Amino acid sequence: MMNAVPDFAPAFPEIMLVLAGMVFLLFGVLRERDSMQLLTGAVIAAMLIAGVLILRQPDTGAVTFGGLFLINGFTGFAKLLTLGGAMLTLVLINNWAQTAGTARFEIPILVLFATVGMLLMISANDLIALYVGLELQSLSLYVLAAVHRSDLRATEAGVKYFVLGALASGLLLYGMSLVYGFAGTTTFAGLATATASGGNIGVLIGIVFIIAGLSFKVSAVPFHMWTPDVYEGAPTPITAFFSVAPKIAGLALFLRVLYGPFGPMLHQWQQVIVAISVLSMAWGAIAAIAQRNIKRLMAYSSIGHVGYALIGLATGTLEGARGMLFYMLIYIVMNVGTFACIMAMRVNGKAVEDISALSGLARTRPMMAAGLAALMFSMAGIPPLAGIWGKFYIFMAAVNAGLIVLAVLGVLASAIGAFYYLRVVKIMYFDEVGPVIERPNAVTGTLIAVCSVAMLAFFIVPSPLVDSAAVAAKSLFPG
Repeated sequence: MMNAVPDFAPAFPEIMLVLAGMVFLLFGVLRERDSMQLLTGAVIAAMLIAGVLILRQPDTGAVTFGGLFLINGFTGFAKLLTLGGAMLTLVLINNWAQTAGTARFEIPILVLFATVGMLLMISANDLIALYVGLELQSLSLYVLAAVHRSDLRATEAGVKYFVLGALASGLLLYGMSLVYGFAGTTTFAGLATATASGGNIGVLIGIVFIIAGLSFKVSAVPFHMWTPDVYEGAPTPITAFFSVAPKIAGLALFLRVLYGPFGPMLHQWQQVIVAISVLSMAWGAIAAIAQRNIKRLMAYSSIGHVGYALIGLATGTLEGARGMLFYMLIYIVMNVGTFACIMAMRVNGKAVEDISALSGLARTRPMMAAGLAALMFSMAGIPPLAGIWGKFYIFMAAVNAGLIVLAVLGVLASAIGAFYYLRVVKIMYFDEVGPVIERPNAVTGTLIAVCSVAMLAFFIVPSPLVDSAAVAAKSLFPG
């Protein structure tokens, strides 16, 4: 018989964040003005406390709330990555809001509730719990995309994201319904038992719909159509948040769902993941070449990076999961640093987004140019920056799993994608000086410096990060 009162300890971080969010919301409503900066600090502090609570949780794992909620080494690692990405982008969001005069107390609270949804997704141990966490995240993100109400582009971005997000949620829910109908359960443990002998065609069709819904959340091709417009239309720091935390949570959810309840059906769903990975890598590499807006370029770049990460998922092995987790860690740092550079692109007090505005930046702002160049080299996977290790571990996992063609296609896509990263470096160092970009403020300048130096440090000493990712990945393979 189930206990009447569940064990709340495994969910303390999420419970604490929800309670903090309600208190912060009440505080913001009562104070109304000039509270965003204070609330941003409070939200970051709450996330830090949640991170400490997660670190103190046992690696052996625990299940509570009637089997709906699970923690282990993998969920802890993924949650820390998600919280780290959310905190870094919150710093950018607060900096933008103060300088743009759009400070609203709701913004950090929306980020907080979106992050809670991501944490619930990662720990979900049942399809229904998964869906609840996903929708909590999505509803907050829809509002964040359109939070700059005086900007028509932001409003358009919010509407597009909402409409297409609703479609993706419908696909996901339909897939879950099919799985439940043919397997008779929604719990991950029950599904793993039901699919142990290979499942059936009904469950497989349901899995395809679930993959489609999750692919939208991580902007994988062919479910990427919202990404360039939303990235361009939303305020730059909001775009940075979209490109980091939800991506990490979505990819972690992919690992939890496909390696857990549907792990026995690896050979059935593997070909779908391989196709999505190849399409994402190819489209991310080719479509970005024609982009002149740096935020749209980053949108296609993120699509490509998701494609590389999905190579690790397609292997179905511990090595692939480790490579995917390490890649996600590197991806956070690269993206936050690059979006800090984009936020620093201001001429005469106005934000500029055209790549040509970086012309001759090495002569007018040499330190900013050096930081952005380091981040571009890392994204392209060129040593001596950490991006090369991220791709190396992914491609080696694919080769060792027998997916040699997929690894070769990944290398080719990476070589093509290097063109548009190196073009940015060429514009900064070899083109004539264009409009003089203002000196980055303390916040963006610090983030650019820290992220670019981190890429060099992670290249020199990657072992601690790789080992941590390996330990986390082992939790996905309890046997």
